[in-house]
Amino acid sequence: MDAFYASVELRRRPELQGKPVVVCGSGPRAVVTTASYEARKLAGIHSAMPAAVARRRLPDAVYLPPDFPAYREASGQVMDVLRRNVEVVEVVGLDEAYLDLTGIFSPKATMRRISNEIREETQLTCSVGISDSRMLAKITSELGKPRGLVVLSREQALERFADHSPGLIPGIGPKTVSRLESMGIKTLADLRDWERIALEDTFGPRSGAWLHARGNLWDQTPVTPEHETKSQSTEITFDVDVTQRSELERHIAELSEELCRRLRKRELEGRTIGIKVRLDDWTNATRSHTVDRPTNDPEVVGPIALDLLRAYDPQRPVRLLGVRVASFEKNEAAAEPEPTPGQLQLGLAS
Repeated sequence: MDAFYASVELRRRPELQGKPVVVCGSGPRAVVTTASYEARKLAGIHSAMPAAVARRRLPDAVYLPPDFPAYREASGQVMDVLRRNVEVVEVVGLDEAYLDLTGIFSPKATMRRISNEIREETQLTCSVGISDSRMLAKITSELGKPRGLVVLSREQALERFADHSPGLIPGIGPKTVSRLESMGIKTLADLRDWERIALEDTFGPRSGAWLHARGNLWDQTPVTPEHETKSQSTEITFDVDVTQRSELERHIAELSEELCRRLRKRELEGRTIGIKVRLDDWTNATRSHTVDRPTNDPEVVGPIALDLLRAYDPQRPVRLLGVRVASFEKNEAAAEPEPTPGQLQLGLAS
């Protein structure tokens, strides 16, 4: 979806059309959730940028607090359109999905029609990438934003992106890019020139093989309608580091209550209860405990999370606090059938 959160805000505030709009929190550690294209063009504001930086760059922009219930509602409307038109839909976020278009006679015409339906029914726009794999569909969807529809084969992509940094590939982050550059690998073409065994010697068998495949723009990941949920968590990043134990314990109780509410809504119960603590020096600590029976009861989760916090006893101010439940019971009756691997796939990205 195109600048999804900002677009939802503009849909209900049409008077802001054409103005730079930034969706972000107001705390000192808040980051930009998303920005309208006007804000992006005027000041280079982008998602995950510190809100304070955005405000300095563009003080006259319209800054709005996030409204996730509204975004979830709008996302549901979009995904309903997708599921109505295509059998296999994998939702990977409020504003992004993959579609398996295998067997469809004219994928481009089909996606143009679906894009029009989304715009007519939701007043929101999307950008579509059609390619041979999930990875390439996602990259391709960025080429025509906003409101773009681009079809790109692997062979075309190999030529088009030859001079691009390996960081173009989802999953290759700045640290890996820096390490590759130190080896003289500055472009995807450079990465393709390296033998798989040489990459495995440097990065290890698994990571080296993965880099070799991605350098050649190979990706066989299927489009899967549902993912098995491994864990659920809630967390809070404090505007000011917290030192008071009583305040941390109060937040543990609130986080446990909210997490269990979400678990009950999804009919999930887990046997592993854990906490996450990030200190002011960015040290991360996790602690967990396994119970005999799966639970989503805050009267069980809360006290265990509290005991874990007390046992850890952070000796420095706390920047972030979280509670997690994992090891869910599997419901075999509700298991999804094995998906058919996709050949032509759609990526929608913000």
